[in-house]
Amino acid sequence: MLIEERSTQTLRLSVLKWTLTTTFVVLAVCFWYLQVAQHTRFLETAENNHRRTLALDAPRGVVFDRGGRLLVENRYARNISIVRDQAHDLERTSDLLANVTGTSPDAIREALARNRGVPNYRPVVVIRDATLAQVAAVMAHRYELPNAVVEQVPVREYPAHAAAAHVLGYVGEVSELQLTRQKDAGLRLGDIIGQTGLERQYNRLLMGNAGAQFVRVNSLGREVRVDRTVDPVSGRRVQLTIDLDVQQAAEKAFAHYGYTGAAVALDPNTGEVLALASVPSFDPNAFVNGIDHAAWRALLTDPRRPLQNRAIQGRYSPGSTFKIAVATAALGEGVVKPSFRVQCAGGASFHGRYFRCWRRGGHGWVDMRRAIEQSCNVYFYTLGNRLGIDRIHKWATRLGLGATSGIDLPHVVRGIVPSTAWKKLTTGQRWYRGETISVAIGQGPVSVTPIELAVMMSTIANGGTRLVPHLLKAVDEGRGWRPVPAQAAGPVLDVPPPALEAVRRGLWLVVNGAGTGGRGRLEHYDVAGKTGTAQVISVEGAERAGEQTARDLRDHGWFVFFAPADRPQIAGVVFAEHSEHGYLAAPIAKYMMQVFFAKQERRPLPTLPPTPALVADGATGDLDD
Repeated sequence: MLIEERSTQTLRLSVLKWTLTTTFVVLAVCFWYLQVAQHTRFLETAENNHRRTLALDAPRGVVFDRGGRLLVENRYARNISIVRDQAHDLERTSDLLANVTGTSPDAIREALARNRGVPNYRPVVVIRDATLAQVAAVMAHRYELPNAVVEQVPVREYPAHAAAAHVLGYVGEVSELQLTRQKDAGLRLGDIIGQTGLERQYNRLLMGNAGAQFVRVNSLGREVRVDRTVDPVSGRRVQLTIDLDVQQAAEKAFAHYGYTGAAVALDPNTGEVLALASVPSFDPNAFVNGIDHAAWRALLTDPRRPLQNRAIQGRYSPGSTFKIAVATAALGEGVVKPSFRVQCAGGASFHGRYFRCWRRGGHGWVDMRRAIEQSCNVYFYTLGNRLGIDRIHKWATRLGLGATSGIDLPHVVRGIVPSTAWKKLTTGQRWYRGETISVAIGQGPVSVTPIELAVMMSTIANGGTRLVPHLLKAVDEGRGWRPVPAQAAGPVLDVPPPALEAVRRGLWLVVNGAGTGGRGRLEHYDVAGKTGTAQVISVEGAERAGEQTARDLRDHGWFVFFAPADRPQIAGVVFAEHSEHGYLAAPIAKYMMQVFFAKQERRPLPTLPPTPALVADGATGDLDD
């Protein structure tokens, strides 16, 4: 019995010993895990109980036009934020803050919900660009709102308001979807980034690097002192190719003549974009602090589509401006020579169908120069029939139509120049030769964007080199301006100079001879150009529509141009929406050129003339353009 009792006691002592040993080992491991392995995390947590990190937003890079005029700058505003980890009752804090600042409680809750992924110790902005009265109210209630923080931050400002808005774009708070798509961009919730235009295209260049301020707070969450500050690094300064005066000339001219539309002006020797206008426009300042729902809905539902950049996103039938591409194709393929003549009697038959010319009485015998000047449909029907759709496609895309322009803007749309392969792919049907006849005068399934026509005119103007249109002229990374070189988008057109000169001569006659472009004529400068009228609805469709054929169903007008004709310095396009005639777009281009050349010669800028009567200068007979 005694031996058994001793054995039992020994076993119990062993169990107790190993239990205590195991307990101490577990405790030791836990202490090691807490004090060594997780030291950094728990230290940070402890520190955050009495330390607050305030983000210091970096000012975005300032943007200038080609002459050094300010297009986009920054101003300092005050944001009101909430630090959630020090808010014992977030609902009460939101309601009290809304009450003292006169803000909707729902707006504050929405801001908090939108930033739920932000760490609790980081302030969340709930009121952007607060008024002085709102800031004063928060400071007056600082003992009741110890977790409300007032931060001074740089915000975007657009001094020219709606001028060049589609080029510059606007900024806004980064969304969760954008964070997911741009994981490698170093973005975080609450960051302000470019949403459209150049603000988006060059966001990384303009954004800079944020700084931080580390502040000590007491047990009530009130700031005691600043421990350390990491200064933010401003974004890069950027100079654009845009000439603000030429840009505003285009926008003023659209308003003066009462049209919506688009205009693009390029330097044909470098591809620099001198102006890129889309009318109507919008004020990007409305987006700086987050646009309200009513204003956003008004922009989205506006039938004039002010948010659409017509210059790069609008796709329209080119009308007679497409004849320039057909003429170049015929000369490039050696199908005809400039002296090739066709008799126009008011129409001609092709593939069993009669196609009319716009002039009922016909143009008589015309060569290429006169055919371009008079915009003779029969001449270009003939060229199109000889070329075929695939060769038209080949040369039109070489000139930049239906091809990617390469312009440094987001959301660019590409036009359509049909081919046999294109129709087979899109419809599953073969191409009929009769369809080529309509395409030869810019009708049928052919559509272009204004920027594409501007590239075409630039290519014709400089002798055949297609350049990439670009808006970024130079960047300052702290060591002065670094120029951005021009880029060629394609080879020089393989057209003999005398043949290409015939096209250029015809374009000169359009403006300075008996063509429809007389409204684009300038004193002391030879302007070459071409008008075009693009159908919005067919004649049969217009008849069926009846009284609805008002302004919204009128034809669109085009005017493409370059000047001076012998040594071009400016080339481009004007698209006048629902202007009904192409020649009515010419005065807009004329005013742009007048401002451009006045600046070149350091003369006072011209003013817009009185609105002319609806008569084509230098034109005779009926007008298609």
